[in-house]
Amino acid sequence: MSQASLITDYLSVLSAQLPAPLVEELADGLDETRQHYLTQGLTPDAAAGAAVAEFGEPQVIVAAFIRLSPARHAARRLLAAGPVVGGCWAAALITGRAWTWPVPATVCLLFGVVLVTVIGLLTAAAFGRRYLSARRAGAVACAGITVLDGVMLIAVVLAVPVLIWPVILAAAASAARLTFTARALRAVLTG
Repeated sequence: MSQASLITDYLSVLSAQLPAPLVEELADGLDETRQHYLTQGLTPDAAAGAAVAEFGEPQVIVAAFIRLSPARHAARRLLAAGPVVGGCWAAALITGRAWTWPVPATVCLLFGVVLVTVIGLLTAAAFGRRYLSARRAGAVACAGITVLDGVMLIAVVLAVPVLIWPVILAAAASAARLTFTARALRAVLTG
């Protein structure tokens, strides 16, 4: 196999599973490694083969990027924080007698559907084995959490007659998660 096709095939396997900017960085490193072997006196084909061998199997590289994925780390942290924030809101809604608030049943149902969808997307991002799929799921889940927390904060302002400590605690937990989610979303989209 010629040096050009060996490296091209190697990069095409990576580009099918990783974002273009990551593949470009890997291509630069692969080319530098190939150049190094050329300066050591190897033929172009042997230098390409040695560079590819030094980089390792494409699946190993993809697996490493998946393990280090910003989407995966953000999703795992958000899944861990979810029960805490949810518990705060459960306490706030129970003590605030949320069943007496003027919220239509369809809004509550829609909120529940979005919540379950976001949890599913976070799970896909946290435990998925494909970098691009995890990245997409993580980005959509971060956007969904932003919407859910935003809706809860707005609902509290509009529907709660008197702010009590569980509501303040839940609002603070959502605000903290919103801050984390905004930072995480930036990392997911750029990483």
